[in-house]
Amino acid sequence: MRLTRFLLRRTAQGILVVWGVITLVFLLRFITPGSTIDFVAPLDASPELRQRLAEDLGLNKPIYVQYADYIVNLLQLDMGNSLLKGRPASDVIFARLPATLELAIAATIVAILFSIPLGVISATRRHQPVDYGATGFSLIGISTPNFWLGIMLILIVGVNLGWLPTSRRIIGFGPALELLIFEGRTIGIQVWFEHILLPSITLGTYFTALITRLTRNGMLEELGQSYVEVTRAKGLPETLVKYKHVLRNTMIPIITVLGLQMGTLIGGAVITESVFNWPGLGTLIIDAINSRDWPLIQGSLIVIGVGFVVINIVVDALYMYFNPQVTFE
Repeated sequence: MRLTRFLLRRTAQGILVVWGVITLVFLLRFITPGSTIDFVAPLDASPELRQRLAEDLGLNKPIYVQYADYIVNLLQLDMGNSLLKGRPASDVIFARLPATLELAIAATIVAILFSIPLGVISATRRHQPVDYGATGFSLIGISTPNFWLGIMLILIVGVNLGWLPTSRRIIGFGPALELLIFEGRTIGIQVWFEHILLPSITLGTYFTALITRLTRNGMLEELGQSYVEVTRAKGLPETLVKYKHVLRNTMIPIITVLGLQMGTLIGGAVITESVFNWPGLGTLIIDAINSRDWPLIQGSLIVIGVGFVVINIVVDALYMYFNPQVTFE
């Protein structure tokens, strides 16, 4: 019951945050240089044609009327029509969203699989070669720009060695999974995995280095606590001490960073998507900005903002599982 009340309160707070994001995104069109009409109308458009276009797009109305119309349309899941695609912006955005989610989730999985074991080993073998190696990897991973790493992986792994593809994926995870389930063919999953491997490594390297360092520091702090000596004195296996007791008590800050970085990966994959020509929200936002397609820009930013809010609520709910002493007040 206490958790339910907390989730309801956090949901209400999240709705207020989303409303703030929507308001800021709406106002962004009015404070950004350049007019939408300049990109929609022909170069030799007459003033009468420009006026008709402004009326058709609702740009001639007062700003408060446009804002009210925008909120009402959003409540009906109507983000307007894309000026670039000529279709509802929501259709275009939600068609691209799965690709971005696939990349963000894959990068998160890569980070978790490598960072947490590496951080635990580094902490339990302090001042040994593996510790120095993990610390060096963390420093390099945090310092390496994603775009440079992506280009290097393309040149070395894709071009020189020819091991993996380097450009736009052929099939998404959903269709590949359907091919496996209904036809028993693994080729779809294989092709999807080959295409997502390099982008996920590129996007997840910084994340991996960050979580490795955080896990190591947290483990070192917990290993110095008195309860660790008590559990060892009771004869518990060292593996159980490290992973059930020490690592679990280290998970709260890790979960916080995981949640925040997951939201960052969803919204910050623009460079990685551009390098690998990945058909996600990142490349869509860049195309929309270049063409001043405000329905697409606003809709994409709102979806990303909602993703941040949802992830933060889920992270807060996970705190109680890992540490029942956490209060929700």
